[in-house]
Amino acid sequence: MVTVPSRAARLLESEPLMAHLATSVDGRPHVAPVWYRYADETVEIVTTGRKLANIRQNPQVALSVQKDEAGRTEWMVTLLGTATVVDDADETAAARRRINEKYDADAEAYADNTLVRIDIGSASYQTY
Repeated sequence: MVTVPSRAARLLESEPLMAHLATSVDGRPHVAPVWYRYADETVEIVTTGRKLANIRQNPQVALSVQKDEAGRTEWMVTLLGTATVVDDADETAAARRRINEKYDADAEAYADNTLVRIDIGSASYQTY
């Protein structure tokens, strides 16, 4: 079953935009910017700190990506899903390299981060 419409998938894959990851623990939401990689109905991020701690407690997350030009929104995609922390050094290193390449960062940047995969349960998008 396809959850992410093909147009939304193309938008998510189109360029290195910042995403905003929303987590929630004890009724307190937390939103933070992240780099991401989308492929095959799954989002990969590598992260640490409060985002990672929150995901370990509550894997239900939201991710929002928006493209603007001169202060005007061109499109936005919102994903709701379930995050899984991948505590595997080799998988994390490979994902980190893929994400860093997308954002033109050094392959070894953010070496202390941990891989999180988000399985998408629902998606919505809007173009303007």
